[in-house]
Amino acid sequence: MKLFRLLTSLVFSILRTLGALAGIALGLGFMFWLFLDELPLGPVSPALLTKSEPYADMHVHTAGIGAGDSKAFISQELIDSYKFKFYLQAFDVTQEELVEKGDALVLERLSKKITDSKQVNRAVVLAMDGVINDLGGLDHAKTVVYVPNDFVAEETAKYDNLLFGASVNPYRPDAIRHLVRAKRQGAVLVKWIPSIMLIDPSDKALTSFYLALIELDLPLLSHAGQEGSFLESKDELNDPLRLELPLRLGVKVIAAHISSKGTVDGVDNFHRILPLFRKYENLYADISALTQVNRLGYLKKALGLGYLKGRLIYGSDWPLQFFPLVSPWYHFPAVRLADMRFVSKQSNLWDRDVLLKKALGVTEDIFRANELVLKLPAIPSPTLIEQKDSEKVEKVTTGVKKSASLSAPHSTHSY
Repeated sequence: MKLFRLLTSLVFSILRTLGALAGIALGLGFMFWLFLDELPLGPVSPALLTKSEPYADMHVHTAGIGAGDSKAFISQELIDSYKFKFYLQAFDVTQEELVEKGDALVLERLSKKITDSKQVNRAVVLAMDGVINDLGGLDHAKTVVYVPNDFVAEETAKYDNLLFGASVNPYRPDAIRHLVRAKRQGAVLVKWIPSIMLIDPSDKALTSFYLALIELDLPLLSHAGQEGSFLESKDELNDPLRLELPLRLGVKVIAAHISSKGTVDGVDNFHRILPLFRKYENLYADISALTQVNRLGYLKKALGLGYLKGRLIYGSDWPLQFFPLVSPWYHFPAVRLADMRFVSKQSNLWDRDVLLKKALGVTEDIFRANELVLKLPAIPSPTLIEQKDSEKVEKVTTGVKKSASLSAPHSTHSY
């Protein structure tokens, strides 16, 4: 009994000591913050103060719980996890608000935040298709997040500053028809996360789907590298080398996050993808998420590689821009203290994202690249397609009617 009391007393003593140390650390941190706020750190870098026309963000997410007949859903496992609360907070909504006002509330608030931004004036909002089962239907049990194309297309059409990014699982029996419909609705790209959609980009059964992407002039934005936003992920499907098939066929491929996380066979995914840039001129990468604490250093590495000039594209990966995942204070000494303080004072998350990336050396051509790669100035309206795009859509549609081979056959791979 005495030994138990002694151990209990020791444990409580250690806990009290740790609590005291934590309090001291918080107090000192707060004092340092106040001191730093007044500390003369020198001038802010000119690049952060130079005014320019706002940019377009080509990597922005949305999600929903099915409220307002959106037909979106999130797996119960994810809803029950701690991540769900973080995501709701990041989207600036509550579950109660979604139930009352519908999932469209996320896009309404997103549009308002972009309107308030000085640095960004447009965003491509990404749909997210689910897993396809052996019968060719949506596998609800295996799908983690589902955001239908029709929902995103309809809601983005309501706002001048939101653009439609489609998502089509190529293992759908009618995948090409979904592509054609998305193009008619104004899609500027197609988004995949292979590891949660259970897509093997190297599967030759997807050849006709890739050819349709080329015909419709739709870039493929595919996650590359380790995925950490969901509870489960078959990361081997995110191996950047699996993107070589669409690249070889001529698809314009954008590797999300420049494959900046995880390893395959002991090799960093970032280094695995680099040789592909030299081999294929149709390979691009976005710089979204590269300021996150789990991807520190990759952006500076990419900016230092001369052969990536003209191949990097600006994106944010909203809503994953919140503290503690992202902070300008993580980037010392790569970013000057005066610049970190200046960036930290920006209330708008897009302003903070752009300015932090400028402080890290991201140049104007990278911020403007998506306007060329995605051809945003010529983006088709959901109600009026330019003649050139209309001809492409008609050509693919006719091909679908005449040839069953255009509908991507279901893969023989099992995951």
